[in-house]
Amino acid sequence: MNSSRVGWAWVLLCGAMAVHTADEATHGFLSVYNATVLGRRARAAWLPLPTFGFTEWLAGLIAVNILLLALTVFLVRGSKLMRRIAWVFACIMVLNAIAHTVGTIFGRTLASVRFPRPMPGFYSSPLLLAAAVHLLYQLTVHHANATTEPRA
Repeated sequence: MNSSRVGWAWVLLCGAMAVHTADEATHGFLSVYNATVLGRRARAAWLPLPTFGFTEWLAGLIAVNILLLALTVFLVRGSKLMRRIAWVFACIMVLNAIAHTVGTIFGRTLASVRFPRPMPGFYSSPLLLAAAVHLLYQLTVHHANATTEPRA
């Protein structure tokens, strides 16, 4: 069973997330995000969606990415919990990439939150999507190989 491929796919997705964060940071994503959160809260005050200042947002994403990279060793060692986390991470990143693409197509997140196209973060979305799908593929192949290999 070769879990190093899963580990490399994980590292690739972490790298894509870092590129995506830089794309968002340099193209004004936070103004779109915060306006969208405020618009959602106006309709559903119970939603626990936070707004962020630029520094705390960027520092938080950098810290999350460093933490995810640090967890690579557990994924490579075959941790079942890390495999579940990897599935969730990859699925969230697929949805993130799709959301940036859909936002670019429509030029808005809500009727009241419009922005010039493309949506901030759109340029790195294909890389994010490809890396996330690659991780999902590696997790699937790794799981299939692990269940068909004879135990020693």
